Amino acid sequence: MRLLILGGTTEASQLARALAERPDIAATLSLAGRTQSPLAPPIPYRVGGFGGIEGLRAYLRSERIDAVVDATHPFAAQMSLNAEAACRLEGAPLVVFTRPAWVRQPGDEWTEIERVEDAVAALGDAPRNVFLTQGRLQLGAFRAAPQHLYVVRAIDPPEAIAALPRHRLILARGPFRLEDELALLREQAIDILVTKNSGGAATYPKIEAARRLGVKVVMLERPKGGQAPRVGDLKEALAWIEAHRPAP
Repeated sequence: MRLLILGGTTEASQLARALAERPDIAATLSLAGRTQSPLAPPIPYRVGGFGGIEGLRAYLRSERIDAVVDATHPFAAQMSLNAEAACRLEGAPLVVFTRPAWVRQPGDEWTEIERVEDAVAALGDAPRNVFLTQGRLQLGAFRAAPQHLYVVRAIDPPEAIAALPRHRLILARGPFRLEDELALLREQAIDILVTKNSGGAATYPKIEAARRLGVKVVMLERPKGGQAPRVGDLKEALAWIEAHRPAP
C-alpha cells in the first residue's frame, strides 16, 4: 500500500513511527518546510509544497498513491482544502487525523476570536505583557498595538518579529512542562496569552498555567473543516488505513 501522510504535527510523527517497521505499507511523509531544522522522520519524506490542487493531483498520480492521511496542523486550512479537492478528483481515499480542540475549563478566562486582527483589539489600550504563541507567520498584525511588550516563543527566529518595537524572543521546541510554563508566565509577568486552539497535550500546559495564575487567554478558534472523515487518535488512524487498502 502506497500512503501519503501530510504532516508537520505530533500526530503525523506518531503515525510515521507506527508505520516505519511495516513492510506492507510504503508511507511517505510530506513536510511544508516552515521549520528550519525539522526532526528527521523514520520513513521517507519530502519537504515543500505541491503547487496547489493540480500539483498535488500530479503527485498522487506519479507516485501511485493509494490513500492520503491529512495530519497537518488544525490551522493549515488551505493545505487541507487542497488535499480534499485533489483526492476527490483523483478518487483517492482521504482521512483527516487531527487532535481534539481544547475545551474551556472552570477558571479559564478566554476571549475567543476568529482572526488574528481581532486579537490585537482584544489586548486593550493599556500596556500589557503579552505572551504570543499563535504562530510566527502572523506576528505582523501586532504592530498595530506597539504599546505592549510582546514575549514571542518560536522554534526558529521569526522574520516578522522586527515589526514589534518592544519584544523578547524565546526559542524553544515543545512539548513543555507545566512547571516551566508557570515559571515563564511569572518571570515574564505575563498579563495575556495569545494562542491558537491547536489542541493536544504538547502545548496544553500553557493553558493550565494561565488558568492557575489568572492570566487571560485570547484564543484563536479553528477554521471550519471540510467534508473529509476525521479520526482523533493513532488507533483510529491505523484502523482507517487497514480499511482502505487497495484490492489485491
